Amino acid sequence: MELSVRRLGPDDPDLPAVLALIQTGFAYMEGRIDPPSSMLGLTLDSLKAQAEAGFVWTIGSPPLACAIGTLKPEALYLGKITVAESARGQGLSRRLVDHAAACAEAENRRYLELQSRVELTEVHAAFAAMGFAEVGRTAHAGYDRPTSITFRRPLV
Repeated sequence: MELSVRRLGPDDPDLPAVLALIQTGFAYMEGRIDPPSSMLGLTLDSLKAQAEAGFVWTIGSPPLACAIGTLKPEALYLGKITVAESARGQGLSRRLVDHAAACAEAENRRYLELQSRVELTEVHAAFAAMGFAEVGRTAHAGYDRPTSITFRRPLV
């Protein structure tokens, strides 16, 4: 049976599991990226607010993969894409990104956008394989060097 992408609402009982999946999925970045991941400030309340104001998508219940989306004037911004270690290599990230692209097109957006930390070169390669290209670099407040790369995937 193929698992489908599901949009969670702010009261969905899977939201605590999504928070745990993100925390587990992003834990490998600790000590590797500077500054630390914004994931450290993510709470159940902020995830509920995200589900209300934007998108929280999952695959599976309990969630095997998730992504967060926010509509911007010309783009759908994706964040916190992660897949449970036991489910990696099955194309779940690609399925979430393709779903987000369909949602963005339905909302008349021109592209998907996301950011990745400069240090995460293996992630950059995965995004490139899904049609994203680098469009800029930014520095977090207080840093005199780029800390993040912005990627975009044009939509038809």
